[in-house]
Amino acid sequence: MQSSTRIRTAAVAALLGLLAVFSGPGAAQAGAAEPDTTVGDLTGFSADGAVYHLKAGAAEARVSFVSAETFRIELAPDGTFSDPAGDDIVLPQGKPPRTRWKERGDRYELSTADVTLRAYKSPLRFALYRADGTRVWSETKGLSWNGERTTQTLARGADEQFYGAGMQNGRGNTSHRDKTVEVGVDYNWDDGGHPNSVPFYLSSAGYGVYRNTFAPNTYAFTDPVTTSAKEKRFDAYYFAGDSAKDVIGQYTKLTGKPFLPPVYGMEIGDADCYLHNANRGERRTLDALKVADGYVENDMPNGWMLVNDGYGCGYEDLAETAKGLQDRGMQLGLWTEDGIDKIGDQVKAGQRVAKLDVAWVGAGYKFALDGCKDAYRGIEENSDARGFTYAPESWSGAQRCGVQWSGDQYGTWDYIRWQIPTYAGATMSGLAYTTGDVDGIFGGSAKTYTRDLQWKMFLGTTMTMDGWAASDKQPYRYGEPYTTINRDYLKLKESLLPYQYSYAHEATKTGVGMVRPLVLEYPDDPKAATDAAKYEFMSGEDFLVAPVYQDSTERDGIYLPKGTWTDYWSGRTYQGPVTLDDYSAPLDTLPLFVKGGASVPMWPGIRSYQDRTAASPLAWDVYPQGRSSFTLYEDDGVTRQHRDGKYATQRADVSAPVRGAGDVTVRIGASEGTFKGKQSRRPYEFTVHTGSAPSAVELGGKLPRLGSAAAFKAAKQGWWYDRDDRGGVVKIKTAPLSTGKKFSVKLKNTSAVGGRNAGAEAVVSVPSGQEVGAGTGSTVAVDVTAGRSDVTDAEVGLDVPEGWQVARPAKAARIPAGTTRRVEVSVTPAKDAEAGEARITALVRYRSAGESRTATQRFAAGVMPPPPTGEAWASDLAWLTSTNGYGPAERDRSNGESGAADGHPLTLAGKTYEKGIGTHADSDIEVYLGGRCTAFTADAGIDDEINGYGEVAFSVEADGKVLWTSPKVTGASATVPVDVKLDGARHVHLKVTDTNGSKTGDHGDWAAARFSCS
Repeated sequence: MQSSTRIRTAAVAALLGLLAVFSGPGAAQAGAAEPDTTVGDLTGFSADGAVYHLKAGAAEARVSFVSAETFRIELAPDGTFSDPAGDDIVLPQGKPPRTRWKERGDRYELSTADVTLRAYKSPLRFALYRADGTRVWSETKGLSWNGERTTQTLARGADEQFYGAGMQNGRGNTSHRDKTVEVGVDYNWDDGGHPNSVPFYLSSAGYGVYRNTFAPNTYAFTDPVTTSAKEKRFDAYYFAGDSAKDVIGQYTKLTGKPFLPPVYGMEIGDADCYLHNANRGERRTLDALKVADGYVENDMPNGWMLVNDGYGCGYEDLAETAKGLQDRGMQLGLWTEDGIDKIGDQVKAGQRVAKLDVAWVGAGYKFALDGCKDAYRGIEENSDARGFTYAPESWSGAQRCGVQWSGDQYGTWDYIRWQIPTYAGATMSGLAYTTGDVDGIFGGSAKTYTRDLQWKMFLGTTMTMDGWAASDKQPYRYGEPYTTINRDYLKLKESLLPYQYSYAHEATKTGVGMVRPLVLEYPDDPKAATDAAKYEFMSGEDFLVAPVYQDSTERDGIYLPKGTWTDYWSGRTYQGPVTLDDYSAPLDTLPLFVKGGASVPMWPGIRSYQDRTAASPLAWDVYPQGRSSFTLYEDDGVTRQHRDGKYATQRADVSAPVRGAGDVTVRIGASEGTFKGKQSRRPYEFTVHTGSAPSAVELGGKLPRLGSAAAFKAAKQGWWYDRDDRGGVVKIKTAPLSTGKKFSVKLKNTSAVGGRNAGAEAVVSVPSGQEVGAGTGSTVAVDVTAGRSDVTDAEVGLDVPEGWQVARPAKAARIPAGTTRRVEVSVTPAKDAEAGEARITALVRYRSAGESRTATQRFAAGVMPPPPTGEAWASDLAWLTSTNGYGPAERDRSNGESGAADGHPLTLAGKTYEKGIGTHADSDIEVYLGGRCTAFTADAGIDDEINGYGEVAFSVEADGKVLWTSPKVTGASATVPVDVKLDGARHVHLKVTDTNGSKTGDHGDWAAARFSCS
């Protein structure tokens, strides 16, 4: 019933006519009713080098070896081969391998040095074996076909798992076993849709299959496995590998390695319509520069801007706009809704990003793939820049020319949840860059925007889009605390660009993207393929990201696989495998863990990559454990000169104890290679997470030890042990050093990550649900748990928001090993502290096992407003939380559209109310009463503006108990009187719930909603 929904539906519906013609080249006409036919006995065999022909009556199969582990099987039911995809997808592969064949009694064996394909004679049936005789896969029956599709049927292993099929919304990072997966355009950008499908899957048995077609596919990973394509021909490439990464590498060698984005493409992008924007009023293209100024003024990174992102949106003053963006450290992008005929002139005027429209799918994926390639080429042929495109629907091969984008979504918690497996799962199909708009393009809120932005900073690419939502969605629009949190995460991504860009380069060699499901890094972990790891992912090999996807300050079910993992924010270490529940995650905290042994290159303290100068430092964030290394990749970041060898690599090697005490050495190799702008000298910074202070730090000779953060900041060279930073961190800086020479930094008598006595580490936790009153003296409870050694001389302090007052640190003289002591700290929030979540950090200094250490923990406390008195209207109270099915819940108005205060007068059964709350199911309004109120009264019903539609139920809950529930209410129901006793209730929830599975018209009103209080 909402107007923005109608706009979106109309925009997509205009394209859905394409589905009627979409079936892909070579597909049978609709209505064909040909029965299934299975290939018969082998009647002829011939060999021509690495190509083999096998006849079975009128049908003919052809086997062509591409490499020692890659080959192609084709089947023509009528004996005539066709190749609709031609050279659109598969790239030239060079000289085929040496092969041999042998006839045995029941079969032919076609072999390379690595694999043998068996072709059984009666009936014709294929099976693949490795050189050591182990079976990879086998058909349970021969290839079959009818007038619509061609199908292969494979035996399924007892523990065999399956992945791939491209971007499968809400799925893909865990196994497809027992599931049916569709591969083809559906314009469904919600959970369960499959935009950017790829006709490729891989198996844990060590093989992958690519169906060489533009036709839709269906893969049923049941027992047996049946995979079909909607065409009367069979054409598939097979890859046999030692690992999933190996198989992805072979597949992307065949169809193209992922492209290397420009550095600005890995920064966040911004999209909106500026010329002829129906949602924002008339603006000019140059108005985009005012938005760009907002990023600069708020000290926020932004790499590029689409200035015409909206149906019917045009542009003007292109060259001036491009120059203005470049002056602000950004690049110009355009949406190609109207095609790319003008891309040459647009690129010459400054365009560097091309976002393709869903209309580019046209009558099939060939059109979409050609659009991606042509837009990419259009940028490169008219500038010295790298091609950089975004595509909402694409196909195999698009990884070499664009970012795959998951379409138009709403900003909701559920949207965050199902996008987590989507992008990690797409990596299993060779898609190195997949993403979605931050907080969607419809709806959204300050909190969902902030939570969504946090984890998307650990994707390679992402963007934020305005225009379709009720208000603009730049990360600085929501005010505090959201602006500061968003800035911190945007700048964290900026500092991590050397790490992420190195993985981008690695993908051009291996085909494996940075965003990875756990099973790709931990294939032998029995939980990695299951739902235990569904809502988390690896960002490179070193970061495990577990986004918060509920309106909560805690996160459950975080699975950490085998190894040592360090909490990025607190420095607390965990030994996997372990599952974490009740992880404290206030709004500013993304659950983020770093793998033991990590060495992460960083650019500290920048807003844009263009802020880097010849004198800028390179920082290494080191989590020492055993022997480990990382190779940094560098080039000029924007041109194509790296393809001609203009780049450099520099390797960091770390040697440390596997656990406990010892020396730590960081060896930085010489930077090998050259490119324009390469630093010949630069200072280095090291942050080494040891948990124990070294006796000395050596770089040639001993570096000076500095006594404070201020002294360290002022010094040109030296080191400082900061015991209060994430469990204890050694901070080191050097004077500028030649990048052409290797050097070593040695930390004497320190430890691996976790400290000399990791088991003696104290753990800080904070009970959830703690409340404090604005301007009122309160206490906060902090639990300190000793490790394997006693904790002594513990002092517990709090880092609180500005304007709050904290008493002196509370003390605990001794906490015996393995026990927990609760300590209460007195705190007084500011009088004007806003109701809701307040983010606090507990800091505990203590001694254990002969060392002075510090433990920290971030947490959220609820700031409660003064409880109401007398007769209080619900719409006049502060709302602790407010969730709503569409847009914000409204005070003294009906729900309206997606903006604030855009509803109409509250009207039930012809009666208009001045006071009340207008909602849209599902809705939940929480208010704080502090035990002071005795009753709640209201008139409940569906607003008259809906004209009889809708079906909901109302309920009142208090302190976890349901006090009252209405009967089912429809748009035609009489008004329901509400009169609920509240004696002693502290927290009350007013809920409106959909009852028929349809949210259409569910505008539930709490009219004349009032609390009676003492």
